Amino acid sequence: MTGNILVVDDEAASRESLVDVLSDEGYETATAAGGASAIEMLESNDFDLVITDLRMPEVDGVALLKRIRQLRPQTLVILMTAYASVETAVEALRQGAHDYMIKPLVFEDALAKIARLLERRQLAWQIQHLRREVEERFDFDNLVGQSAAMKQIVGLIKKVSPTDSTVLISGESGVGKEVVARAVHRQSMRADRIFLPINCGAIPENLLESQLFGHVRGAFTGAVTAQEGLFQRAKSGTIFLDEIGELPLGLQVKLLRVLEEREVLAVGSTEPAHVDVRIIAATNRDLEASAGAGEFREDLYYRLNVFGIDIPPLRERREDIPLLVDFLVRRHNEEMNRHFKGVENAAMKILVGAAWKGNVRELDNIIEHAMILGSGDWIRVEDLPARFAASVGGREYAGGDLKSAMRTFERNHIENVLAECDGDKRGAASALGISLSSLYRKLEELEAGDS
Repeated sequence: MTGNILVVDDEAASRESLVDVLSDEGYETATAAGGASAIEMLESNDFDLVITDLRMPEVDGVALLKRIRQLRPQTLVILMTAYASVETAVEALRQGAHDYMIKPLVFEDALAKIARLLERRQLAWQIQHLRREVEERFDFDNLVGQSAAMKQIVGLIKKVSPTDSTVLISGESGVGKEVVARAVHRQSMRADRIFLPINCGAIPENLLESQLFGHVRGAFTGAVTAQEGLFQRAKSGTIFLDEIGELPLGLQVKLLRVLEEREVLAVGSTEPAHVDVRIIAATNRDLEASAGAGEFREDLYYRLNVFGIDIPPLRERREDIPLLVDFLVRRHNEEMNRHFKGVENAAMKILVGAAWKGNVRELDNIIEHAMILGSGDWIRVEDLPARFAASVGGREYAGGDLKSAMRTFERNHIENVLAECDGDKRGAASALGISLSSLYRKLEELEAGDS
């Protein structure tokens, strides 16, 4: 059994004897001679368990317990007391303690109690992640769309999910890269284990290495105990490294080792630890170009890009917008206890024709905004943000059905941009924010639709 344990007791002999027993069992331990010093340690260290005496001067065990609940709500707490009574035990548990022990300790019983609590903590942590995935129904349910691009993505997910291959998901911000990553996990052999998302751009650089790979005791100032990294905590599951392009070059070397050797090296350690995780990464950057510019390791890029899935922006698959809108309305109906049936035709035309620089995330925000403002059964044009509706609301659309409206908008817009670019298709593709091949495909689809 492993775990980081802080022992708090103002009696040195009692404190040290318990630490000796815990250390012999393989636990990482730290000590504090009182509640005040324990609070200082908890402000900069994450412990799995705190064992504290109840009766201490200045800050007693109950006061320390309350502070732990604020600072580290996931940390387990056991109170020790030499003043055993039913009232003492009940009060300790009522205040949030997970258990109590009577002094003088029977070490065999104490060790059994500690082991059970830590095992339950690990199991609860895994259940929490699994429950979240079940509740969010991340399967193919959230992969909404009927476009050729979305059908291709679903096909790729079905192909790669049963393997253990590393996957690199690319696409603009807001296209749904994490949704695709979760779908890969849910269809994999690791589906009953943890899916652990990490935003590499959201964790401060000076903390990122320790968070990912862990650290040993004394590795840096304030590291009073060893701590497992997220790679170890994702045991047998999937770790999702979002915004992988933001990973500092120094840490890229360590990640390369994980991919090549399936080993992590904790900060301050010389002994690598084996990890069994599947890695899925995502980026909104062109990593190949970044590698060519020396901003991203080329060897790491190729290790990550064993199997690539590129998600096109929403403006390149406008035929998916009505289905996405329907999905989002139903989801927000559940979350907000509303009863919208959908979006009226005029408002849908605006949504289909919008630029969607923020992709599906922006569409989600617009739908939520409209449902907060709106009333009745249908989302109307006036429920959309004024700036949003005004940008395209004044245009006329031909055709009564939605597909005709979509084709008309795309045709007119593409023709206008081509005219502005004097027929230069490469320039028009750049102005439209799509690739040249996508422009040719759109022109062929529009021509086929007219015939």
